[in-house]
Amino acid sequence: MGVDLSPITAESSSALPLYAPEHDTFRESARRFVEREIAPHVDEWEAAEDFPRELFRTVGEAGFFGMKFAERWGGSGPDHLAQAIWIEELARAGTGGVAADLGAHSDLACLYVSNFGTDDQLERWLVPALRGEIIGALGVTEPGAGSDVAGLQTRAVQEANGDWVIDGAKVFITNGSWADFYVIAAKVDTGAEREHDKLTLFIVDADAPGFERKRMKMLGWRTSHTGELTFNSVRIPDEQRLGGVGRGFYAIMQNFAWERQSMALGAVVAAEKALELAIAYAKEREAFGRPIAKFQVWRHRFADMNTQIAVGRAITEHALRMFCAGGVDGSAPHPDTLREVAMAKLITQRLAFDVADECVQIHGGAGYMMEYAAQRIWRDARLGPIGGGTDEIMREIIAKTYGL
Repeated sequence: MGVDLSPITAESSSALPLYAPEHDTFRESARRFVEREIAPHVDEWEAAEDFPRELFRTVGEAGFFGMKFAERWGGSGPDHLAQAIWIEELARAGTGGVAADLGAHSDLACLYVSNFGTDDQLERWLVPALRGEIIGALGVTEPGAGSDVAGLQTRAVQEANGDWVIDGAKVFITNGSWADFYVIAAKVDTGAEREHDKLTLFIVDADAPGFERKRMKMLGWRTSHTGELTFNSVRIPDEQRLGGVGRGFYAIMQNFAWERQSMALGAVVAAEKALELAIAYAKEREAFGRPIAKFQVWRHRFADMNTQIAVGRAITEHALRMFCAGGVDGSAPHPDTLREVAMAKLITQRLAFDVADECVQIHGGAGYMMEYAAQRIWRDARLGPIGGGTDEIMREIIAKTYGL
């Protein structure tokens, strides 16, 4: 949307409104879109454990994939604040799998191509992706390496003609079972001593010979097309190498900040939605002649949860300010951004699950039944403390920033 905002400095950020009036207008538009195109279908999609691919095109045509990206490539930004609004409004629909697939497309695959791709690569993959014509995925995690990115075993070998041959496997890849292109991290024998300096990124098309994929069944996010990928001597030209040889680890670390920021934004809204559902049920359900919301034990729990959500939102918005400290495009984040984003993710992912757990509890036996949304919220929230960097990794990041 290209909102014209003055840069936010670290010193003044806490005293300024986070969003401009233009962002408030954009939020109304995003909310109407979600209420019209997504929310009415949630129960149907969740029951089917699927949603139509056409939704990507619908979202793309409406411009909701483009907020972070330059107009030259079909974007409407760059504006990470507008993207934050879209993430929040999408989370309000209450379907973690749909939000995950749409988010992985724009906030992972497209972001990598945009940040590290050549003009030809942006034209080939980013432009149609922002229109929702093709679906993207990011392949980093492997069966034996998740948080330890330097421990990846997928290999890429360059042949004499310049082509690359990739062998290996990826797992837990959002959009993995139906994407049209994949940004893949693989190790190259660069002669470097550090494993970090061997990681290189490549773009692999879904129809590449030797590439196979299959969908995975999960506890939550059941509408998500999360998949397992296999590379059996997959050959691609050097034109599909993304960024410099041996620079993949640094690209991944650079993009982790926004991935975790987006997860924090979504988790706060998920907690808010779970609490709203719990309070609504408590007002209707009666025991011993009165609504259970009138019992002190639940009134106090609701008070605690509201307070904890307020804390989660405050630290998440603080991290967002830091991310945008050098401009709303996130091009020059404050040096403390990595720590602040890690703190936000650490607090909010567990918060979302804890509030969802209380939501199930107040529903009693009904909360354990599949026809009630409480169980879905609980299942969807459980991945938060694992995906995008575990709680344990977040604590390590935070500790290191204090020289520990």
